[in-house]
Amino acid sequence: IVDDNQVNAKTYRDFLASRGYRISTAYDGAEAVRLAEELQPDLVIMDVQMPVMDGLEATRRIRAADFSKPILALTALTMLGDRERCLDAGADDYLAKPIPLRKLAARIEGFLGSR
Repeated sequence: IVDDNQVNAKTYRDFLASRGYRISTAYDGAEAVRLAEELQPDLVIMDVQMPVMDGLEATRRIRAADFSKPILALTALTMLGDRERCLDAGADDYLAKPIPLRKLAARIEGFLGSR
């Protein structure tokens, strides 16, 4: 989970851990790039708006390092073209915040299968 909002990150982490997922957390894009390379997670949940390095640039860099597993972009931005910008950066899917936790779980299960 990559989100600079620690409350959001904790909410997602606790919910997904309760569903049997092992979770690592980064709070900015630069940390996300480092952790994706180091840990090779099965899926990355990437906030778009973050300090240090935004989620779009982090996604581009993760993809440039030959990371082929799913990246799910999360953003409070819902303007026309935002979905396309996320997908063009290398995200596999896009969800607009606020995200109902069941919807997030369903999207993850669509990529990874149910737990």
